[in-house]
Amino acid sequence: MLTENAGGKHMNDETQQTDARRLEKEEIEDLGTVTLARGEHVIHCLTVIGQIEGHSEAPQGQKTTKYEHVIPQLVAAQEDPRIEGLLVLLNTVGGDVEAGLALAELIASVSKPSATLVLGGGHSIGIPLAVSARRSFIVPTATMTVHPVRHSGVILGVPQTMRSFEQMQQRITGFVAAHSGMTEKRYTDLMLHTGELVMDMGTVLDGRRAVKEKLIDELGGLSDALAWLYKEIERK
Repeated sequence: MLTENAGGKHMNDETQQTDARRLEKEEIEDLGTVTLARGEHVIHCLTVIGQIEGHSEAPQGQKTTKYEHVIPQLVAAQEDPRIEGLLVLLNTVGGDVEAGLALAELIASVSKPSATLVLGGGHSIGIPLAVSARRSFIVPTATMTVHPVRHSGVILGVPQTMRSFEQMQQRITGFVAAHSGMTEKRYTDLMLHTGELVMDMGTVLDGRRAVKEKLIDELGGLSDALAWLYKEIERK
């Protein structure tokens, strides 16, 4: 009887491990997220890639991050007592302004230690997301593209439309200034710069320049972001 019970327990453990691995694989494939539970602390890792998709679906074939998928994950990261910290990996071309700003506000309101790491690119509305956590990191080869709000649909050529664009831009600029070391004036100067982007205005900052401009806190990679999170968690 003892042998059979031990064997049954072993089989149950293997089944639970297999189920856990399958669930983790599904979360990575479907949502681009995983909870890292094999290190010193439990870290929820969230990826923001491609185009940030809001109320309208992106065209077929585009890599997207759907905000209706991300919002529940952020709520879960806040409420789940097992999760001790949040890591957001960013490589985005921007996207829906309202959705991106909503996600940035949510990340900023998470009470647990949080860090962002920019890999590849952080364009347009990806910038508020990059600065939304308590600590932001960027790899040397990544870029931050600062440019004004754009609109791809039909707009009315009336003064009210222009005021609406100005208000939206002010919301973004204000958020970035409040969550980074860059002033609103400096962000606006970079945003309205001409001569750098083809047929557009704006500025492209590589990793080192983004840190020098105080848009991003620190130059570093995955190990640096995790080390900072571990340190913050252990301070509690």
